[in-house]
Amino acid sequence: MSKDTHHLARQLVSRWMALDGALVPDDVRQFAALHCLDAVGVGIAAASLEQGQPYARYTRQAAQGPVSTLNGIKGLDASDAALVNGGLIHSLEYDDTHTESIVHGSAVLLPAAMAVAQAVGAPPAAMLETYIKGYECLIRIGLAAQGGFQRHGFQITSVAGTLVTALMACDLMGADEDQCVDAMGIALSQSSGVFEFLSNGSSVKSMHPGWSAHAGVVAARLAMAGLQGPQTSLEGQRGLFMAFARNPDAAARLQGHLADFGTTWHLRDVAFKLVPSCHYLHSFVEAAGELAEQIGDPAQIERIHLKIAEGAAPIVCEPWENKQRPATGHAIRWSLPVITAACFVDGKVDLDTFTHSASQPVLDLAARTTWEPLQPNRFPRHFEANVQCVLRDGRVLGISKEDVLGNASRPVTAQKVLEKFEANAARSLSPAMTDRIIGFWLHIADHADFDLLSDSLMSSRLTP
Repeated sequence: MSKDTHHLARQLVSRWMALDGALVPDDVRQFAALHCLDAVGVGIAAASLEQGQPYARYTRQAAQGPVSTLNGIKGLDASDAALVNGGLIHSLEYDDTHTESIVHGSAVLLPAAMAVAQAVGAPPAAMLETYIKGYECLIRIGLAAQGGFQRHGFQITSVAGTLVTALMACDLMGADEDQCVDAMGIALSQSSGVFEFLSNGSSVKSMHPGWSAHAGVVAARLAMAGLQGPQTSLEGQRGLFMAFARNPDAAARLQGHLADFGTTWHLRDVAFKLVPSCHYLHSFVEAAGELAEQIGDPAQIERIHLKIAEGAAPIVCEPWENKQRPATGHAIRWSLPVITAACFVDGKVDLDTFTHSASQPVLDLAARTTWEPLQPNRFPRHFEANVQCVLRDGRVLGISKEDVLGNASRPVTAQKVLEKFEANAARSLSPAMTDRIIGFWLHIADHADFDLLSDSLMSSRLTP
């Protein structure tokens, strides 16, 4: 196959291979390890809940291999382990997000990198380096698309993540440049992940990053076995941007974003999530919580009016009648009126909020809730919120939030992330095993393999 250095995939691969891991700043490396720890904690929590049970059952029929999973199983093939771990990390809508590019990076990148690293015997530090490169690539693809994937019903995490995880897998497997380009082209034919789950709140969305990670591993293996893929996987007329984002200008924008690959580190801006729901709703949870403290008795509320960016509305507002009465507790994760009403009626939103259908008082208040587009807004760089309550005595109280807590403009401390991990891990691990996993990720360069992590996860109290 003839080489064409003008193709974007080859340019990306070339820059990837030229990046010396020693050039990754220490703070970026530490930040990446903290994100990996956070994702592992979310996956452990998911394994203890209903959303994680399909993946527990799947492990019983998965192919055999040397890789461990977050639900305490060891002995899976790398592609199946990537599927399971990706599904678990994304099951609770609790995994990290780079808001401007709208990518759930860790849910797709960590499962692929960790599975392949275990399978080929690569050290954890090399896995972390590949994870960092992958996140920087995925963010740049999202920035180039400018929300085009989502507008056309696709989740960028999965459709673009497949190509990036294929490159990550190739990197860890020792593929050459041609094989990497082929793998990205092969991965394009496996890319998928649509938002139709919103019609009934079904749990299939959790599979999106897992399937992408799985497909990326398979694509890398096939490329190294000699299967060929198109070199125009990114910019082609039927390539990633045109097929899924339908944006003829995105490829040129990506080329521009590649110019600072290895010098600008977008990973520093990736947000940790502190609420297990769609990220667009977090500012509303915070605003409603503050108003609830002012109001006290939710019976005083006559009606609620919400303002949200139009770019977020299709996911959490439409159709409004369905969002006011979500079919399941899990579906509340994408319901603006119900999650806001729950803040007032229940006084909190946490993992338990989504384990059952909304109560009648919550549904009644959601039925008295309306919304309109927020103008102007800075979506998707910032997830803004405006909540207004009209009380029965005629008073009107309102609160606005300029961005979601945990985003780059409102960062949280490392201690807050550790507390989140400890709470998630406590659902199935002892304090001693929890501490061991924290130590593994915070001192990852000290470990030659993943045995400590795998052994700690195998001590889980789960029973797949």
